[in-house]
Amino acid sequence: MWLIARRSFAEGWPRLVATLLAAMFSIGLIAGSLQFALRAQEAVSGGDASEYARTDVLVQGGTVDRDDLYATPDGRIRLDRVAGRPGVAAAHGDAMVETTVSGPGGKAILAPAGGRTLLRPWVSDARLSPFRLESGRAPAADGEIAVTRHVARAGGLDPKSDLTVLLPRETRRMRIVGVVSVQGRSAVGGGDLVLAPPETVRAAAGLPAGAWQSVWVKAAPGVPAERLRAGLARDLRRGGNEVTVRAAASLRDAQAADAQSAGASIGGAIGMLASVAVFVGLFVVANTFGTLVRQRTRRLALLAAIGATPRQIKRLIRFEALALGAVGSLGGLVLGYPVSALLTRLFAADGFDISAADAQFGWVALAVPVAAGVLVTQLAAWRAARRAARVSPMQALRTASAGARERRWPRLLGALAVFGCAWLFYGPAIAVAHVEPPGPERTIGISIMLMLGSMVTVAALAVLAPFFVGPLGGLVGRIGMLASGEAGRLARATITRSPRRVSSAASALMLGVALVSATALVMLSAQDRFDEAGRQVMLADHAVAASGKGPSGAAPLPRDVADRVAGVPGVARAAALTQTGVRLVSPRPRRLVAEDPAPFSFSVTGVDQGALPSVLDLGGRLRALAPGEIGLSSAIMKAQRFTPGTRIVVRGAHGRVPLTVAGAYHDPSHLFADQALAAPATMDRLDRNAPTLAVLVKGGDGGALERAVAGVPGAQVLDRAGFVAEAAGSITSGLRVVYGFIGMALVLSLFGMATTVSMSVAERTREFGLLGAIGATMGQLRAIVRWEAATVVLLGTLLGLGSAIGTVALVHVATGSSFLDPVPPWWLPVLVAAGAAAVTFATSAFPARRAADVPVLEAAKAD
Repeated sequence: MWLIARRSFAEGWPRLVATLLAAMFSIGLIAGSLQFALRAQEAVSGGDASEYARTDVLVQGGTVDRDDLYATPDGRIRLDRVAGRPGVAAAHGDAMVETTVSGPGGKAILAPAGGRTLLRPWVSDARLSPFRLESGRAPAADGEIAVTRHVARAGGLDPKSDLTVLLPRETRRMRIVGVVSVQGRSAVGGGDLVLAPPETVRAAAGLPAGAWQSVWVKAAPGVPAERLRAGLARDLRRGGNEVTVRAAASLRDAQAADAQSAGASIGGAIGMLASVAVFVGLFVVANTFGTLVRQRTRRLALLAAIGATPRQIKRLIRFEALALGAVGSLGGLVLGYPVSALLTRLFAADGFDISAADAQFGWVALAVPVAAGVLVTQLAAWRAARRAARVSPMQALRTASAGARERRWPRLLGALAVFGCAWLFYGPAIAVAHVEPPGPERTIGISIMLMLGSMVTVAALAVLAPFFVGPLGGLVGRIGMLASGEAGRLARATITRSPRRVSSAASALMLGVALVSATALVMLSAQDRFDEAGRQVMLADHAVAASGKGPSGAAPLPRDVADRVAGVPGVARAAALTQTGVRLVSPRPRRLVAEDPAPFSFSVTGVDQGALPSVLDLGGRLRALAPGEIGLSSAIMKAQRFTPGTRIVVRGAHGRVPLTVAGAYHDPSHLFADQALAAPATMDRLDRNAPTLAVLVKGGDGGALERAVAGVPGAQVLDRAGFVAEAAGSITSGLRVVYGFIGMALVLSLFGMATTVSMSVAERTREFGLLGAIGATMGQLRAIVRWEAATVVLLGTLLGLGSAIGTVALVHVATGSSFLDPVPPWWLPVLVAAGAAAVTFATSAFPARRAADVPVLEAAKAD
């Protein structure tokens, strides 16, 4: 059998190349997904260096959110209350200010793996400092900074370079004087650090003289950290003072665990998307390998006639699959690295940068794709091998590749089993729909799960595709008889005689059409709705927004941008939109699921109440909010059963804040104030350094506004349509990665379809040669192929479009979102059908011409 397999490879390599390329591309997509997941895990867990590496005890002012390792304490602690106490060898004040840094070209430098960039004080005491200078010196004067090594590498910076630092309230130009590492790492677990003299950081954080958010403490020699922690907690809390005293070791352990958990979550998310690659790869390789086996029906029957057993024939097919899998896996492994680079760029465009992690060459990165490739090809060849073993010797005498009749119930059971697998995605989507409150995040999560489930459903339709070939082939054949006469009759006969061959090509086309149509339908409906609702809500003529991306969407602007544009001639109103996250403390949040332990959190948007009617037209009748009042979206009001006048307590960046619910409103665009609304004075109580997402401007000239913000890196002036598109893009940015996976899977599925069509035409070399021998012209032979291709187009387009529309309709029902319209524009089905026809006819034209030119004697001995 090994000698026969080697001869098959030597004689039939042109046919094997198509299957080999399909396998290589499939495995390349799998390898690229795995490589990206490993790089993402390395970027997250590889940044687990802790700034508290030499700290024994951490004293924080007031209380702190224990669920957020990098939360800002809501109180203040004076350094002199801690330094000099018994058991304290060294103490240093600390504060954190979230910032955005821009390199020489004005491009924002993203922290690795979705982290944040924080301005923090330089620690000069070697007993506490975790920072090691890699180059330069420590910052000493106001305007001097040291940066972590990742910032320097990402921005191409070195000591003496200038860096623009966008603080929450102002923009500053600072000089880099040093580059540091932390525990040998280029960043810390929370992201990047910009280190400045303590007084610079204190001023940026708005702290009074001598006060800090936290104090790092080093225990004296011989003093256990836990005993020092207990003593400081007892002494500092005397007199009712509220402080949080934590063992630094526990915080470091929590940071490391958080990094590992984040890496696992990222790997799981990427693994879910990589399942698309596995599915498409198995689908394409199974199709092409099945066609390859079907081409050799006569040879396999002759082997059976001369004594080959079914087991030997199965082994022959598996030998070929093993060789294909091994070669395709090695090629796919190499191809996986550029695929990973493409995914890295897609994620970086959405604010998740893992470029700090190097390409992975460990045994997992190398062995798993190879093993997956061999496994995929073996699974794809399993059914083909069984079918080949059932070839009877009498089939060696057949002159045409007629498809053998098969029982219907195994195919029906197989389709039901595949459809059952789709509930691995449909089930969690239903759970999310019942647990999560309405909002864009819920809609996106449900959409991704349902679309993945629908892809598995497409596979079930592919199993059932041969059942549809007969009726559609008969319809196309009748039309062909009217248009082409005898050629149409022959086409009808060949279509209905071998439904499995036609359905193989149509299934690959159906997958491509479903991917394109579903993606296009989601994008078009969301864009149209965002554009319509955004234009309806936004009354401002211009908006100033940052062009860069942050870890949670659009990069923030300094608060002073509003003051810059307010003085521009012709500007009637300039309102800054600030945003912060809060957690509901009282009354106890209402749970949709009783066992749900997660706290109820929501975002609050701050805007000048006097300017609000001029720049935004929000739904509802919410009056101007006074300090201490909050307006809630109608969805939150309904979910928590609040009424106007309800007293609530929320926890913000500065601790607990009591608020009064003034009423409900609605932002139909979900772009400006999706969940809650407050006056600037209330926002200062919640978070004094709340980031500014945009400045809405009524009146003024675009050119004058651009000149006013020219000194702010990344700031751009947009008109109404431009800002709506930019804001919508920040909400749906996470879908770009999904679209990237779908796009690569689409290319693979179209390649599989082209390969299957080409091979299905080439396998009938004998049939076409004999038809030519009895008088069929080349034009008639080409017409037969064209009518068969028309059946492929009709079946693949109908099933693909139906799957896409059904998927979007299912998502629309599950989410209740008006942003997902299952009714496509009239031109989309026409465009998709035209594209499918063009690809199908283009891929079948050359093999048909080649088959029609085959001499009769050569056709008679064709396989």
